[in-house]
Amino acid sequence: MLMDLSAQSVLGLWKTIDDVTEKPKSILEIYEKDGELFAKVVEILVDGREDALCVKCKGPKKDQPIEGMIVFSGLQKIGENEYGDGTILDPESGKEYRCKIFINPENPNQLKVRGYVAFFFRTQIWRRVSS
Repeated sequence: MLMDLSAQSVLGLWKTIDDVTEKPKSILEIYEKDGELFAKVVEILVDGREDALCVKCKGPKKDQPIEGMIVFSGLQKIGENEYGDGTILDPESGKEYRCKIFINPENPNQLKVRGYVAFFFRTQIWRRVSS
């Protein structure tokens, strides 16, 4: 049974999950500004990484704290519950990718976050943080 996703917003707090360990890594806040979506790291959940710096980043984000950093920006609505045409930063590698996000049709408390280069992509599942 498909749920009505039109009432589901991508805005709010989301927990990122490590692809390998499947443990929570961070909490991000997705917010809208001037018609575009942004995501900011509001808390790092990995012990010992709370004060981590983006040592592999380039430009103004180099050696800046990851907590508080904007990791995706410029996303615009491109479908019913889909946003794209923006970029996402992987603070671990310092690399930026084109980005698309959308609510999981099977579970509105999951956000699919896809970073891609050409035909290669990786999709992560972020989990909604309940209030």
